[in-house]
Amino acid sequence: MPELTLTGLRVTLEVARRGSFTAAAEALGYTQSAVSRQIIATEAAVGAPLFERHARGVRPTPSGEALLRHARHMIAHVEAAGLEIAGLRDRIAGRLAVGAYPTAAAALVPRAIARLRTAHPALTVSLWEAGSPAQLRRLRAGRIEVAVAAIGEGLPDYDFTGLRVEVVRTGRGLGVAVGEDHPLASREEVHVHDLAREAWIVGAGDDGDPQFGAWPTLQSPRVAHEARGWQTRLGLVAAGLGVSVLPGLAADSVPRGVKWLRVEDPAYVLKRETVIVTDADASPAALTMLQALRDETTAFAA
Repeated sequence: MPELTLTGLRVTLEVARRGSFTAAAEALGYTQSAVSRQIIATEAAVGAPLFERHARGVRPTPSGEALLRHARHMIAHVEAAGLEIAGLRDRIAGRLAVGAYPTAAAALVPRAIARLRTAHPALTVSLWEAGSPAQLRRLRAGRIEVAVAAIGEGLPDYDFTGLRVEVVRTGRGLGVAVGEDHPLASREEVHVHDLAREAWIVGAGDDGDPQFGAWPTLQSPRVAHEARGWQTRLGLVAAGLGVSVLPGLAADSVPRGVKWLRVEDPAYVLKRETVIVTDADASPAALTMLQALRDETTAFAA
């Protein structure tokens, strides 16, 4: 008697998800005939038809719906077992504490942590959001192993003696956040001249933290509000109370009601950079995190 297989269940789930054998075959990298064979074998194992045809493809029969409910749980349990076993084999295990300044903590570092979790499920990573000076103090005290910090104009000249420092570039420079109802929101890029009469929402915070004023090359910009945190600043932007400078590093993390725009400004030269800092003799876990951050910045640039 035919038996259910994991491949058959995965194919059944994909056909149900896509609504056609052809689309499921493309998603799985199979031929359509291979998908058909898996469905026929699975139907033989359960003793009932799983799909019925309609004008735009296929849909599950009542028997198919019943199998799908159980198949989702079975596949999830099998994948969980695989992750657990991989974790037992993985030499990168334990705990890793990572620090990041707020802009990097908005999207870049969480994505790198997710990447790391997939590759090394036995490693638990905690994220501590703080300004660069506080991070470096914690790094030297051994309370974090990786610091994602900001350096450049307007920031302290940090002492990196004995530390490993690597500059990362995401391919996105400084931009501007506008409300979705703003007249400029229909564009993907604006010229600096378009920003001359805007009301600006600027940052206010501790010395050494990377803060952002109005666009750097504007003469006598009008400041409407000051706010310490990005969440507040972008909330003011979403409410239509002004626009705000926002690094491209955080472009993918803007809340609903806000759009990030590139700015064309021949007079502006990038004067701040993001660096990843570790001990000179960083642990294998820290080096793995460093690679995940490299991979994620490459993805951002693409």
